[in-house]
Amino acid sequence: MARSPQKSSAPASGNAVTADLVAVLVAVTEGTPKIMTIAGGSALPSGPFEFTHRSLQTALRAWVEAQTGHPLGYVEQLYTFADRGRSGDAKGPHSVSISYLGLTREDRVGEGFEAHWSGWYDYFPWEDHRAGAPAFLAKTIAPKLKTWAKAAPSPTLQRERWQRCAITFGLDDRDWNEELVLQRYELLYEAALIPEAGRGHGHEAPVVPGKPMTADHRRILATGIARLRAKIKYRPVVFELMPAEFTLLQLQRSVEALAGRLVHKQNFRRLIEQQELVEETGAMAADTVGRPAKLFRFRHAVLAERAVAGTKLPLSRT
Repeated sequence: MARSPQKSSAPASGNAVTADLVAVLVAVTEGTPKIMTIAGGSALPSGPFEFTHRSLQTALRAWVEAQTGHPLGYVEQLYTFADRGRSGDAKGPHSVSISYLGLTREDRVGEGFEAHWSGWYDYFPWEDHRAGAPAFLAKTIAPKLKTWAKAAPSPTLQRERWQRCAITFGLDDRDWNEELVLQRYELLYEAALIPEAGRGHGHEAPVVPGKPMTADHRRILATGIARLRAKIKYRPVVFELMPAEFTLLQLQRSVEALAGRLVHKQNFRRLIEQQELVEETGAMAADTVGRPAKLFRFRHAVLAERAVAGTKLPLSRT
């Protein structure tokens, strides 16, 4: 059976430190980016590091597989979080969260495990701009941020706050930067517009849309999304999320799902072909609407031949 996030067994004294390993396990299915979650979708797979583990990554793999039944493939260390008070339990032992990013393909969760796949835009709905900026960004988030900025104790701080808001959220005719996922989450936290900011103060009511998570897990997820959005621009990691054979449209939709932005179709395909990242399989996709589409596969030899530049994301600005 899956277990809820646990802490290591160090004594709960004022000087105690617990180390938790947290996994951001990502998949993309039919144009929807997903993450593996436990505890009813409120937590990422996690568990304590113990001295019996040979390494941090060995411990992480053991915990994730025990909680989800899902073996880990591609994994890289993400970040270490050690801020006090972010878990909502300021009186407990100091907790250090060591996070990892894993890329995989969605499969059915085995019987007896509470883990399931959750759409990551359920947690960060303001990050999905594939159909344009979400309406609530201008209707709800921007006014709340403006009120927060005006509440600063001096005109200088008011201007500085609003400038941060405008740059981070693409307000006042500024461009939206899809990589600033963590900065946006942290700004909403600082402005007390998300439930996590109210923990320990007797209030957790959400002010802006988005599903909260336990402890600091949504912050860790934001870090993982930001890392992946940046990385797909210079490394071909998106292919870790693709099936063995795929159409170019499926590849494009997966990249757009991760970036939360549309790409220019012709430029995207031209870049993929110029970098020789894929090769034709000789087969056609049978389930496409209209004219059958060619099936491609990732050309693994490119990794040995040269350093590749990734997809470069020719993002649409319209």
